[in-house]
Amino acid sequence: MVSKFLRVKCKKCKNEQVIFEKPAMVVKCLKCGEVLAEPRGGKGRIKTKITEVIK
Repeated sequence: MVSKFLRVKCKKCKNEQVIFEKPAMVVKCLKCGEVLAEPRGGKGRIKTKITEVIK
């Protein structure tokens, strides 16, 4: 199974950044600090809009 990177857009400030599909820790927006993803032991809980899947 291949893991992917995701391009996501922050709901709060509209900043786009690339995150890992299976985060090991909480991922926050680099611009405003909003939580974008949380770990769940496998695939993370993505809490914002995914704009692109990067293989």
